Amino acid sequence: MKSKMESLSFKKAVILAGGKGTRLYPITREIPKPLLFVKRKPILYYAIENLKKHGITEIVLSVGYRAEKIADYFGNGANFGVNIFYSKEKEPLGTGGAIKLASKNFQEDFIVLNGDNVADFDFYKMQEIHNRNKAKITIALYPVEDVTKFGIAKIEGEKITKFIEKPKKEEAPSNLNNAGAYIINPKVLEILPDGFSLIEKDCFEKLAQEGVIFAYCHKGYWFPTDDIKKYNLCKKLFKPSPINKYYERIFIG
Repeated sequence: MKSKMESLSFKKAVILAGGKGTRLYPITREIPKPLLFVKRKPILYYAIENLKKHGITEIVLSVGYRAEKIADYFGNGANFGVNIFYSKEKEPLGTGGAIKLASKNFQEDFIVLNGDNVADFDFYKMQEIHNRNKAKITIALYPVEDVTKFGIAKIEGEKITKFIEKPKKEEAPSNLNNAGAYIINPKVLEILPDGFSLIEKDCFEKLAQEGVIFAYCHKGYWFPTDDIKKYNLCKKLFKPSPINKYYERIFIG
């Protein structure tokens, strides 16, 4: 990571935290997925913590399912050293619709995170790639063992030229999966229809052919938690850093 004296030019972030987490039933029947605990803290906390480390303190939580529970826990963000705002879906909007709604007043590039991942993305490095390539979108990629279960990227240098959803092993152009972290120029969201849309299919797949999407290949840790097996693996393997333990004393006791 770069010097703490350096800062991101992006000041805002959107975290997608509105899904029902049906693949985690029955534990998500009452508890929204972002509030499931890993090492005594909710999954969503780790995303907020990492943004704060990088100087991003203006955070919009895109919420839907059990939104009141998320708001009760995080409030306005004051207890966590950030400013939290809420964008609530009246009906499911998909990843694209949720991002478009949450960022409707944004004028500058911003960060988007999936709220069900525990990861230490280096947003300094991601910004460097984004700015160097004058990218419209920069996507964090992470290597996976089983390409047949993920959306796999084809890259040329740092440019993403294609996404293939759950390819056969012999047809996969790489082992690099969309890891659910993006830097987005808000103007590209104009490609999305009003209402429901998927950012992956309705935006990324279409714009990849235009040479405006670039890759940040993440070298740290990345734990998805979108089903029981992955969630249990995260709980088993994730090791909080000393700074995580410090915040644990402050906010959890």
